[in-house]
Amino acid sequence: MITIEQLISQIEQRQPVLNKAGLSAAQLCLSLNSVGSLTDAEHTQLTFLADPHYIASLASSRAGAVLVTEQYYEQVPEGSLALVVAMPYLAYASGSQLFARHSSVSGIHPTAVIADSAVIGEQVSIGPFCVIGEQVHIGDRSFLASHVAIEAHTNIGADCVFKSQVVVGHDCIIGNHVRLHAGVSIGAEGFGFAPTRNPSVSGWERIAQLGRVIIGDHVRIGSNTCVDRGAIEDTVIGNHVIIDNLVQVGHNVHIGDGTAIAANTGIAGSTTIGKRCIIGGAVGITGHIKITDDVTLSGMTMVTKSIKVAGSYSSGTTAMPTANWRRAAVRFRQLGHN
Repeated sequence: MITIEQLISQIEQRQPVLNKAGLSAAQLCLSLNSVGSLTDAEHTQLTFLADPHYIASLASSRAGAVLVTEQYYEQVPEGSLALVVAMPYLAYASGSQLFARHSSVSGIHPTAVIADSAVIGEQVSIGPFCVIGEQVHIGDRSFLASHVAIEAHTNIGADCVFKSQVVVGHDCIIGNHVRLHAGVSIGAEGFGFAPTRNPSVSGWERIAQLGRVIIGDHVRIGSNTCVDRGAIEDTVIGNHVIIDNLVQVGHNVHIGDGTAIAANTGIAGSTTIGKRCIIGGAVGITGHIKITDDVTLSGMTMVTKSIKVAGSYSSGTTAMPTANWRRAAVRFRQLGHN
């Protein structure tokens, strides 16, 4: 159970609760056990109103506490406690973390294999069957679930969370407060090959990938995403970057601070993406180009040239009957000849 006082303390790491001074001691001690939707929440749950389209549901809400802006404060029903904030959705995001389930793993499991030269910080948890290589450094309070493999000479910061089956290659540098979800691969060999005279007979010559992956602070990477190590220079992911599941980040890619990347995006090697970009699902980005700061790419956009001006970009077409799409495709081709 989480008290209102604990909830306010969590929210105020991001923004002030504007009416906390007017809450009584009894209200501050009110306990909540989970989060619910505006329409379904019960008296032991927290909810929020972020979109005015749902204002009609507020009057009948039975939630124990509601996060609202000052504009809607008077419309919170008598049985619910109103917590006034400037950005209810952000407050909900902060508060939701208090209700998350945490793994019971603590300490170092006896099946973990840890090199004698590894340096393990204070209050670190290492789960069953993890393998920690030579001269690895793991910062204080970091958590590794089962079957995590960390190769030699890698440095991991404090307060990191690595879920099961995460693999981090050698010599990588990972900052503080980094969350890697199940099956993430960091620092695998990049896709670098030189063609022989006839690849069908003599194959492709592998190019050794000699760079690293460097990840900043407060980065979140989703399940089964792969971030390849650099070929010569490093692959770099900035601070506060969030990456969804099943994303491919090629070698030598640089991603700027605060950028968000949705699932199934593919970023080819040596591309630079600026700060605060938003990249939709299934976007394809070719290699050796630059995308400036504050660019939004809608889902399934294909980027083949550098983007030098901030703004929103799209490509592709929405689904339509095949016959209609074929006629539209013909017209698209003809546009270039006008």
